[in-house]
Amino acid sequence: MDLQLAGKSVIVTGGSKGIGASTVRSFAAEGAKVAIAGRSPIQGESLAKEVKGIFIEAELGEASACHKVYEQTLGEFGRIDILVNNAGYNDGKDLNASPEDFMNSVHLNLSHVYTLVHLCRGELAKTQGAIINVSSKVAVTGQGGTSGYAAAKGAMNALTREWAIALAPENIRVNCVLPAECITPQYQNWFDSLKDPQSTRKAVESLVPLGRRMTTPEELADMIVFLASPRSSHTTGQIIFVDGGYTHLDRAASADHTKWG
Repeated sequence: MDLQLAGKSVIVTGGSKGIGASTVRSFAAEGAKVAIAGRSPIQGESLAKEVKGIFIEAELGEASACHKVYEQTLGEFGRIDILVNNAGYNDGKDLNASPEDFMNSVHLNLSHVYTLVHLCRGELAKTQGAIINVSSKVAVTGQGGTSGYAAAKGAMNALTREWAIALAPENIRVNCVLPAECITPQYQNWFDSLKDPQSTRKAVESLVPLGRRMTTPEELADMIVFLASPRSSHTTGQIIFVDGGYTHLDRAASADHTKWG
């Protein structure tokens, strides 16, 4: 299926690795021009060279960095068709954190989302473009020990619906993709920090009803790219769970029924 993305201009935040990097590659495979915004210049520059895009080094918690991403993308490509708000970090700021640390966590995970939408709105209206937010199952299920991140991702879900309504008159679509147990580099680093990474990973995978495996970044990327494409032209305000049924299906579906009486 041709997703009709050839020549489209895309911003992907947090695009140097993990879900972001897979998203960049998927857009590039469809012929889109991609601006990769992130903090990892070695990985970012390498990926930009691979996909013939551009890398913009940016600490997105700073408003000036968001302006830089917007201005350089527009200067390089002349238009903005799609904004993917993927950047985020589960920093583990729990109820033991000070109120100031909590607010800083929310700021670092959320402020750039608002700032970039605010900046890109005019260009997205010109192109009748799309915004894709990348949230987390933590916003729906909770996790424990990560109040700041949960608050930011919960706000992202709410803003997806709010902006879908607000931007519908301008023909800008807004959707959200929500991963659960996705094997990103950050997740793998956590596994590797444990005494028995393989057993822990198997335990996590056993909770995923479909296939008893973790979601891949490529699977998230493919959904992001489809939702951003004209092939999804009448879909807006949706929160799509790409998680093998982890979030919503009955936990009994993941149980070993041979042990039941």
